[in-house]
Amino acid sequence: MLHARIAARAFNTPLLVEPSKAIAFLSGLGPRILGRQVELADSDGVSKSLTATPARASILAGNLAERLEQHGDTPYPVVDGIAVIEISGVLIHRGGWVGQSSGQTSYEGIAAQIDAAAQDPYVHGVALEIDSFGGEVAGVFDLADQIRALRSKKPVWAFVGEHAFSAGYALASQADRILLPRTGAVGSIGVVVMHTDVSTQLDQDGVRVTLVHSGSHKVDGNPYEPLPETVKNGIQTEIDALRSLFAETVAAARAGRISKDHALATEAATYRGRDAITAGLADEVIDLAGGFNAFRQFLRTPSLTATQRASCASTSKTKQEAPMATDTHPDAPAWELEAPDLAAAEATAPEPIAPPEQVPPGASVGASSSNLAELSERLREEAAEITEIAAQAGRLGIAIDAAAALRDATPPEALRKLVLQRAAIAADDKDIVAAPPSPVLPQAAESPIVAAAKRTASAGAKG
Repeated sequence: MLHARIAARAFNTPLLVEPSKAIAFLSGLGPRILGRQVELADSDGVSKSLTATPARASILAGNLAERLEQHGDTPYPVVDGIAVIEISGVLIHRGGWVGQSSGQTSYEGIAAQIDAAAQDPYVHGVALEIDSFGGEVAGVFDLADQIRALRSKKPVWAFVGEHAFSAGYALASQADRILLPRTGAVGSIGVVVMHTDVSTQLDQDGVRVTLVHSGSHKVDGNPYEPLPETVKNGIQTEIDALRSLFAETVAAARAGRISKDHALATEAATYRGRDAITAGLADEVIDLAGGFNAFRQFLRTPSLTATQRASCASTSKTKQEAPMATDTHPDAPAWELEAPDLAAAEATAPEPIAPPEQVPPGASVGASSSNLAELSERLREEAAEITEIAAQAGRLGIAIDAAAALRDATPPEALRKLVLQRAAIAADDKDIVAAPPSPVLPQAAESPIVAAAKRTASAGAKG
């Protein structure tokens, strides 16, 4: 590892990271980075030693290469028209999309995926899969703005694997809805700066460092002397301003659920499960598989009228465990309402029209804009499904012309059945081996019964 680069990113720079995670970082990597034992001073100036923890293998899978292999040039997996973008580990400004061994995710990589999903015609919604204790301030608010802007084009739901703290929550808060399991936790709306002081250790080692500089603030916060009070106050002012920006960013995306003042009033606390909903930091407690299925159903629900949408939102709000508010921001997109009650949506939704191939020639599809919108949505869904079927068939070695299927209005079910039939034929062909008669092995003699039947048939024909 590049110790100097890690140290530069960890110390004397504002971080949106949950404090206990910062301490764990210092315990495990501090001695390796600095080359000596690390002591942590609390707010009262009392020092305590941090014991290094054993090295662990990362549980974060850097599987971007596998995804690229499975999905072509798409930098994310797509499930039923939903792009799943992973935000996990330590969040940094620039770097690889997913770190190979460090468990890092860069804002740069996430931004590229968000931009691709916004432009992808086969993506109808975006799921942010988040499990992060936070990371760097640099770049996080620009990325947050980009996610919030995506909501005007496509629904965005955030699924908290277990943790969405600090920078992780700054990104999660920009989604239309935040879902988490009972043990999931969110929050830590705050900023922290770590300063390391190695002056005492250098004195013990007989080493003296002289910093020759031009500009009175050039060496502020250097690790070779105790942190002066004036410099500490300057850092405090800076991170207070960043915390205010953090709260403002959360409030802008969750208008009607939590305000900037309420976000600041959390004092960077973290909230788990139902408490997160009570605090206005999340929207629903649910297992993530069930939550993702609800998102899929939500995207499949036909377009609702304003009255029906309001009715669905009202029904859903009665099921919330502890909502903060029932008002919807006037500038919010249509899907920034609470998730609709799917049974009610199906009961009140317009009758589905016949697929294009079933509409008789010359028949009217319907003059209302709702029917036209529904037809357009149905065609987009079928096109996405046909494209996905063709991609899956290609991985099985079966060639399917997706363009021809779309042109001929082939239903996805018929295309899927064709792929299964060809796959079955290919599997059977592998089990059939044609071989000429053996010149060595004796040939089987004709059955006496068959020979007698032939003689009888021959005699009857002559008679």
